[in-house]
Amino acid sequence: MDEHVSFLASLPPPVKAALTEPRDRAGLIHLAGHAGLILALGTLIALNVPFWGLLLPVQGIVLIFLFTLEHECTHRTPFRTALLNDWVGRVCGVLLLLPFGWFRAFHLAHHRHTNIPGKDPELEAGKPEGPGGWLIHVSGLPVWRANTALILLLAMGRERAPYLADRALPRMESEARIMLGLYGLAGLSLIWSPLLLWVWILPALLGQPFLRLYLLAEHGDCPFVANMFENTRTTFTNRIVRFLAWNMPYHVEHHVYPAVPFHRLPDLHRLMRDRLKVTAAGYTAFTRDYLARRL
Repeated sequence: MDEHVSFLASLPPPVKAALTEPRDRAGLIHLAGHAGLILALGTLIALNVPFWGLLLPVQGIVLIFLFTLEHECTHRTPFRTALLNDWVGRVCGVLLLLPFGWFRAFHLAHHRHTNIPGKDPELEAGKPEGPGGWLIHVSGLPVWRANTALILLLAMGRERAPYLADRALPRMESEARIMLGLYGLAGLSLIWSPLLLWVWILPALLGQPFLRLYLLAEHGDCPFVANMFENTRTTFTNRIVRFLAWNMPYHVEHHVYPAVPFHRLPDLHRLMRDRLKVTAAGYTAFTRDYLARRL
């Protein structure tokens, strides 16, 4: 029996029930804070306040970390209401060029086969090797290219993968076509106003490298084994990062018990912290060690 399975079996039923109880209130409050930051920064940029250009990467970081919310929505844990999870996930997907329906299937396959070569779809792109590969990866350009190609393939009905259920493909394809229509309207709006360029497009490009650095710590250089205490990393960081990432730095905790909503992950962490095997003392420390092993 894998260690994460035995840990879950050791939790009393009342503890499990308390940890996994879904709530709309916690998710809505957190969403209001995250979305409020995006709107506030976007307003300051649109008003051309002094030194507004310095706000672009900040807006980008806050915006691009909606990925962690979309990720949580694939599990339908941020909110009690399934429909709310799905629609928040779809909106995030539009902003990030990441179709929510497809990503849900992709991500759940990742959870079923975490860090198992040939089964975990996250491993298909490979991890960056060498300084040059790392720079290209962190630039974010490969992910923008891959996401654009994915949307086009889905829209044309040509995307097939073993983790995509045939019955779900029509919905995914319709979602991709709607996304293309929205992007077309966004592109047309640039003829009359550059607003979306400054509050969305350019910030997203500037913010993507920070998300790449963050995501690389989740499973980078972890063993290719089934035990969630070994194939996943928890990264100790500050409250700001935990807020923007919806507590996903507690990533071992999330993989061991994905049904636990983001706001209860600190509680789950306290229950399992003595069992953690793979951790990092911050994202700077992880990045330094990751590069040191490749130089």
